[in-house]
Amino acid sequence: MIQFFRTKNNSIIAVHTANQLTQESIEKLNWLFSESVYISENSLEGWFVGPRKEMLTPWSTNAVEITQNMGVEGILRMEEFFQVENEKAHYDPMLQRLYQNLTQIIFTINKQPEPILNIFDIAEFNEKEGLALSANEIQYLDNVSKEMGRPLTDGEVYGFAQVNSEHCRHKIFNGTFVIDGKEMESSLFR
Repeated sequence: MIQFFRTKNNSIIAVHTANQLTQESIEKLNWLFSESVYISENSLEGWFVGPRKEMLTPWSTNAVEITQNMGVEGILRMEEFFQVENEKAHYDPMLQRLYQNLTQIIFTINKQPEPILNIFDIAEFNEKEGLALSANEIQYLDNVSKEMGRPLTDGEVYGFAQVNSEHCRHKIFNGTFVIDGKEMESSLFR
């Protein structure tokens, strides 16, 4: 069951519970959400931006733990949503989703696993999926595929792309550092 609270800044906090909240728990949550107002409706109409249902946010994890420490039982998840004017609202599709109405199924995931894809053209897959693999990395993966005697799967290529993304240590420490116009050593370690 999902129950809604409207905060002072007009955001909506959707609280997924195992059962109906008691009046005492509602009062505790109103206090926790800085004097929010409990909304008794089962759904809210309008356009809202909130976290993707597939991604439990760190905010939710912390908030649920706080409610447990407050003695509020049965809370499974809670997330914050912001009402927007229409379906043309801007949001970050990597982290957020646009919802038309907030209902009892906003956290329900009905997606079935997709079949494993064999990748025959890693360069094309890299471009299509925006993986940011370098030419050297694509060549490396092509060689791995040949050595294994089979095409790599989409999961293997995605995993490699994630491990070798530009924020990883191996690329950072193999780069050239220019600080205040002066080239530094190739490593921050001495």
